[in-house]
Amino acid sequence: METANNIILFPDFQRLKEEIERMKTELSMLLLERDELQFVVSKNIDTRYMLALGGLEYKAYEAQCAALRLKRKIELIQALKNRQETVVMSAIEDTLDAEFAEYQQKLNEQIERMNEALERSQCEVLTDEENKELKKIYREVVKTLHPDLNPKVSEAQIKLFENAVQAYKNGDLGTLRIIHEMVADQKLPNDVELDTMSLLREKHEDLVKLIAAIRESIAKIKSQYPFTVLDILDDPQKLSERKKELQGIKSQYDDLIEFYTKKLHDMVKKD
Repeated sequence: METANNIILFPDFQRLKEEIERMKTELSMLLLERDELQFVVSKNIDTRYMLALGGLEYKAYEAQCAALRLKRKIELIQALKNRQETVVMSAIEDTLDAEFAEYQQKLNEQIERMNEALERSQCEVLTDEENKELKKIYREVVKTLHPDLNPKVSEAQIKLFENAVQAYKNGDLGTLRIIHEMVADQKLPNDVELDTMSLLREKHEDLVKLIAAIRESIAKIKSQYPFTVLDILDDPQKLSERKKELQGIKSQYDDLIEFYTKKLHDMVKKD
């Protein structure tokens, strides 16, 4: 059979072209799956976890930090006393602030995560129909603008795609609709003119590698937090046990805080 350019399409050539088109469709679906896991599902799981256990985790870690700081404070005071040096509490507090900066940073990050979870929990939830539309038009935008599928997209189109990704992350259907309208039926230049078997095979190899990489990325996402805590969130008994565990940890550090506070009071009192 001859094309408009009078090129004969041999069966192997035609089959390879069709296979490449099939693989491009598969790649677009895998990219959608990866982005949904990363930007939607994982955020939803993290929100559930933070609302269920985040507060207790924060309190337990806060108590741990307080206990360790008191212990270190006692050590610093005792070291000064042993050297018969003057104990300047403001200088000790400055030293402790520097030594425990990383602990404070982790506490601040936990607060930020909790704030984000609270904000997400209050966001307007899309209906099932709206969610289907969000996924459908995002996949179409991916097929049109994703650099892995369209290597010759311009910088402006890449920026538009980045805006689409952000809209998808935020569940912003209105913005995604606008972007979709902009790229609907848009004709982009092919990355190569696939008119020889060697070029087809090269493209096929590239797609095989891309598909394998995205599958690996999906597997990695599923193997990490927050997917690793789903068994706790989905099992009321495990969730209850985890809450008791965190409460127990906090209680142990509260006891240490009381012990170190009394010891510190006795040290200062002797002076």
